Order: sequence, then structure tokens, then C-alpha cells
Amino acid sequence: MTDHVQQKARLCVLISGSGSNLQAIMDACHGHTLHAEVVQVISNRADAYGLTRAQQAQIPTEVLNHKTFADRPGFDAALADLIDRCQPDFIVLAGFMRILTPGFVERFLGKLINIHPSLLPKYPGLDTHARALAAGDREHGATVHFVTPTVDAGPPIVQGILNVLPDDSVDSLKARIHQLEHVIYPYALDRLIKGQVCYRQQQAQWTDGRADNTPDIIRL
Repeated sequence: MTDHVQQKARLCVLISGSGSNLQAIMDACHGHTLHAEVVQVISNRADAYGLTRAQQAQIPTEVLNHKTFADRPGFDAALADLIDRCQPDFIVLAGFMRILTPGFVERFLGKLINIHPSLLPKYPGLDTHARALAAGDREHGATVHFVTPTVDAGPPIVQGILNVLPDDSVDSLKARIHQLEHVIYPYALDRLIKGQVCYRQQQAQWTDGRADNTPDIIRL
């Protein structure tokens, strides 16, 4: 086995809140189901509980308060410089509640990964669970995708799907989707780290030769 194969992938995780997906990724790294290490966690909010999770795991953290910047490009430029210092293989958005500028996205295109709580292209943006319930959807889920300049429009890598229950509320559906996210995010990162999928020609391209470049599907 070569040194290149043995070396763990370096992950920089961006958060704004509780960091439950961050925890799932850290657990997968610690449990050796993900050949990676989280080398830095960055938040735009000093009160994000995900920072505590990272500090308890002895992972370096940074706070970059977007309110101290005059505009979005200024914040994104500072954020990009912070990310570059830790030299990550992938930048993982895990509940990072900021819309990123096209310049930032282009700088890290192919390395920037996000999870969204819907079966994209359905329900980009906010309030996805309420929208799914209002539409009477029988299935709902979450999508791990490459980030592109258009918000929530990047090519999907993995989609997790579950059945909407007759008595589901927004809160119960949200809770079940969170559990689904904790499964599919480490799974998607594993696929990326192993080189089984990559971003090429504005698509998620797979090494298994699937003609339509469709995402992997996980049903719970």
C-alpha cells in the first residue's frame, strides 16, 4: 500500500449550529469507517454548539463572524484564506447557514460538499419539511451534493429516502431526516475519498461507469 493510499483525507467542516452532522462525521472517522480526519471546524457563529463538539474532540476551531465584514465577498475571501491554511481535501458544509459567493465556490469547485434536507431538485431553500408535507409527498429525504454557484443546484452524490408517515408533523419529519443525514453524509464522503465519484464536466461522475451519473440511493 502506497503512502498516498494510507494518508487520511483532510476535512474542513463549516458549521453554524449544533453540529450533529459534524458529530456523525467525527464518529465515522474515529470508528475507522471513514478514512479521514477533521482537521478544522469553522463557524460564523461563536455560540454554535458544534464548536464545543470539535473542541471536545481536540479539533482546531475558528470563529469568523460574518457581521464584522462589510459585505459577503469580504467574508468569503477571509473564509477561503482560513480554509487554505489547513489544506483540506474536501470542505464539508454541515449546517453552514451562509449563501456563498460564486467566486468562493469556483475557488473550491469539486471539493465543496453540502447536505440539503430534501430530494433535490425538489424544494431548494428553506422549510423543506413543511413544503413536503403541504404537497402530500409520500417520500422525503436528503441530498448530499457538490456545491456549484447556483444554490442547492449542484449534482447529487447520494440521496437518502424515507417514507412520510400519515401522522408526521414538521418536527417528527425533521427529526427522522436528521437521522438519515447522519447516515448518508459519511457514506458520501467515503465514496469521494475512495475516488469512486468526482466532479467533472458539471456532473458527479462515477468510476462504475453508470451512464446517467445518477446518485446512490439509500432507503431507511
